[in-house]
Amino acid sequence: MTGIVFGTSMGNTEEAANLIAANLGIDEVLNIADVTAAELNKYDNLIIGTSTWGSGDLQDDWDAFDWDGLNVQGKTVALFGMGDSSSYSDTYCDAMGIIYEKLSQKGANIVGAISSDGYEFDESKAVKDGKFVGLALDADNDSDKTEDRIKTWVEMIRPNFA
Repeated sequence: MTGIVFGTSMGNTEEAANLIAANLGIDEVLNIADVTAAELNKYDNLIIGTSTWGSGDLQDDWDAFDWDGLNVQGKTVALFGMGDSSSYSDTYCDAMGIIYEKLSQKGANIVGAISSDGYEFDESKAVKDGKFVGLALDADNDSDKTEDRIKTWVEMIRPNFA
């Protein structure tokens, strides 16, 4: 059973979560503000989304989340993040990188890395070895690319969540 969970402040990450769910045929999409670590632990696999705030900070609900209570050891996890590649080009999608580090330390099998080619930004904690650790999205500057990027990414990760 795969759970899709997101943290959002302006609604963009929720919209992306719903598009990902629709493309994967998953009915349940959860807002991290409304669930506990124990509830997420019931899922075999997770798709996790976050927006980046301020100067590369976690979205508030993810920042307040009980990371110590989350068990992702051996679970397959895919990440997606929202950021502003123009106004915050030096911290683009940093929150996705922060979550990646937390989940890696907890033993998650993280899938869905994509090339940073075709993105315009200066720096990101979400880039490891020339790739984003998950799907990077920008509703402020690249909204016209969101649906295609989601469709392409979902097809790439689908075998991990079948």
